[in-house]
Amino acid sequence: MDYGAQSVNDDISNQIEFFFHKNLKVDMTSELKNEIRKAETILYLGDNCGEIVFDKLFIETMNHKNITFAVRGKPVINDATLEDANQVGIDKICRVISNGFDAPSTLIDFCSDEFLEEYNNADLIISKGQGNFEGLMESCHPNQFFLLIAKCYPIANLLGVDKNDMVVSKLVL
Repeated sequence: MDYGAQSVNDDISNQIEFFFHKNLKVDMTSELKNEIRKAETILYLGDNCGEIVFDKLFIETMNHKNITFAVRGKPVINDATLEDANQVGIDKICRVISNGFDAPSTLIDFCSDEFLEEYNNADLIISKGQGNFEGLMESCHPNQFFLLIAKCYPIANLLGVDKNDMVVSKLVL
């Protein structure tokens, strides 16, 4: 649900319905579930403010005792901030931090020391959205999963999928 990019449909209900009935083109969910069970610490990188309601549901479903949810450092496009996460109540189910920067991505070179410590020490990173993928696809974290919709042809081609395909993948490029 990203109104900062070309959306499949401007009607949010139709957009949810469209993706609800669409299969994952790259599906490493069983591997992700296994890594969630093994991880002592999880860093979950949020993306758009409209999606964090679903992020909260996913975090609750994981039922993990040590999750940190990271948002953007300042408002940018429609990406989630600390205020958004608190309004949805994510702060009631896990720790919430800012990445310390206002790019529509997670750019390691510009993130806060607090975020970098969480990122470098997390057993598992769950990274939501194409923006985070673009910023982190070449990072060297050994256990990082990307959950995204390929919103443009260059990223779709890089992932070997079609535009608007959904992906859950652990990537090492």
